[in-house]
Amino acid sequence: MTDKPMPVPTTGHVPVAGIDTPDHRGRTGLDRAGRDLDRNPDVVVRDVELTSQGWHVLRRTTFDYRRSDGRWTTQQRETYDRGNGAVVLPYDAEHGRVLLTRQFRYPAYVNDHPDGMLIEAAAGLLDGDDPVAAIRRESAEELGVTLGPLTHVLDAYMSPGSVTERLHFYAAPYTPADRTGTGGGLEEDGEDIEVIELPFTDALAMVRDGRITDGKTILLLQWAALDGPFATAPGPR
Repeated sequence: MTDKPMPVPTTGHVPVAGIDTPDHRGRTGLDRAGRDLDRNPDVVVRDVELTSQGWHVLRRTTFDYRRSDGRWTTQQRETYDRGNGAVVLPYDAEHGRVLLTRQFRYPAYVNDHPDGMLIEAAAGLLDGDDPVAAIRRESAEELGVTLGPLTHVLDAYMSPGSVTERLHFYAAPYTPADRTGTGGGLEEDGEDIEVIELPFTDALAMVRDGRITDGKTILLLQWAALDGPFATAPGPR
């Protein structure tokens, strides 16, 4: 009787989910993002590492950067990629009201918010849709409102030091007849959203006294007061 030969261990590359093979969301090549960037001649990307990949993606990128004095330095930055999103402020100008949401936000809760229950404008990730389609979807799911014409307010990077997300801001009129559903979000996504209809003046007061602390919501409310549906014409000087 002869012994069977022992298998010879291989030293080849071990496939990594999200890079070589599909991850749980069917994605590959997650370490490729940014490698081909050449729009800025003062930035040369050297390496991109996938450091964490759950529902969203954390990367560490090494790049050379030419400073304003001409010297080149090598730097590393971590970026959190959660995709891009859209946010909307529905307003009823006739009755002076806006539709907002209240929901639990653990990141705010763990960073000194009293109870984590944030009052916000309805928002969501694009998830492959264009911004207009995405915000109509989110408005129906979260607010139970069917939006009419949308006004594009602006696009903004909300935390550009670490988060790649670009947020598309919209506003839209609504009437009581447009509230065609109950809202509340999708339970299968862990959402438990309260719909809040507020007088616009109350919403502004809540910004001033700290009851509304969400950045995207503050921006839209300030826009509505300065340039939007609740702006007042300047008086004589």
